[in-house]
Amino acid sequence: MNPAQHQQYLNLNVRGLPVSATLGINEASNRLIAEGRTICKLGLGQSPFPVPEAVVAALREHAGQKDYLPVRGLERLREAVASYYDRRQQLDFAAEDIIIGPGSKELMFILQLVYYGDLLIPAPSWVSYAPQAQIIGRHVHWLPTQAENRWLLTAEDLDRFCASDPNRPRIIILNYPNNPTGCSYSVEQMKQLAEAARRYRIILLSDEIYGELRFDGQHHSIARYYPEGTIIASGLSKWAGAGGWRLGTFAFPRELSWLRESMAVVASETFTATSAPIQYAAVTAFDGSHDLEPYLQSSRLVLRELAEWIVARFHATGIDVACPDGGFYMLPDFSNFTAALRARGIETGSKLAATILEETGVAFLSGNNFGRPDDELTARIAFVDFDGAAALNYVDERGLTSLSEADLRQCCERVLDGIDSLCDWFKALG
Repeated sequence: MNPAQHQQYLNLNVRGLPVSATLGINEASNRLIAEGRTICKLGLGQSPFPVPEAVVAALREHAGQKDYLPVRGLERLREAVASYYDRRQQLDFAAEDIIIGPGSKELMFILQLVYYGDLLIPAPSWVSYAPQAQIIGRHVHWLPTQAENRWLLTAEDLDRFCASDPNRPRIIILNYPNNPTGCSYSVEQMKQLAEAARRYRIILLSDEIYGELRFDGQHHSIARYYPEGTIIASGLSKWAGAGGWRLGTFAFPRELSWLRESMAVVASETFTATSAPIQYAAVTAFDGSHDLEPYLQSSRLVLRELAEWIVARFHATGIDVACPDGGFYMLPDFSNFTAALRARGIETGSKLAATILEETGVAFLSGNNFGRPDDELTARIAFVDFDGAAALNYVDERGLTSLSEADLRQCCERVLDGIDSLCDWFKALG
């Protein structure tokens, strides 16, 4: 059977689905680097910071662990995750409420598999939410957001969408600080969204993977205001710099224990259990036995100062962008340059990203990968192309509480050079 014949047997939900955009831009960037090009990698959202040394030491200690662990996860780790939410968010979870998976991405996929409901996603949102639903065969609805609201979903928009069919089963994913904007919800906005979700009995998946990277250290979970219907997703990949370790966590309210158990059944038939050494090491990250706050404070400082520098540079160039509240992303809008771009035959965000990569070596993703219209000329910037270990050492050795541009050029030179190149390109458009 030739490849064309094989193609007809592909699941219709998978046929034509491209590789994840973030992984695709990273592979393309690496190919160009291998060809000798100088590339500023602002595409893949991988934490630049090292895994905290105490957690690495725990991994070394437990490297010999080889047994299959329980499907739901190592009990000590589930206890540690529950205690973490009690300390950090004053939320009442027990070990039995937690599931550990090989990355929160896998757990999100299984959640959609076991719950037969439509998926609601604010636009913009992370690139993999909608494709996962497509693979499974769920209906996806993009909910509108506006730049004047910093691209955050409002309770009014959620209510407006649900009111016409109030009893339809639905999952909504809220991610904050947000990928791709870096923006987060205020307490009042969360309370209003919680009321709307409760009104329509929506299952709310609160993706808080960037919570510990909120710049002011004051992350709040919407589970405080809608505890009975909120599942909290997190893990080690973003705040602990351990993306390649592939460890994710889901925390369930007891009212959704039936959903938790269904996910555990599917997990038993798919990934079986998360890597044993990684789970043992993760206990150290969550149980509070080691003070990771200095590591987090320094990480937040570097990201905050870098974000503020980039926003100021963009604004001075005439590029609109909302200042992030946390994480390492932002969503600039280049539509102020629409006329000049059209004069060059550039009318879409995807064409803009491809042109800038070719002409400047700056790699980023266009907004259409995150649910925005391609003609909107938005893009996600992941400001992570720097040596995070060196940046932390630089800050800690000097006891810095703020960073000058000179400091940022010492810590994050590739990012600043890339943003300079990007802004110079737009200035040259005239």
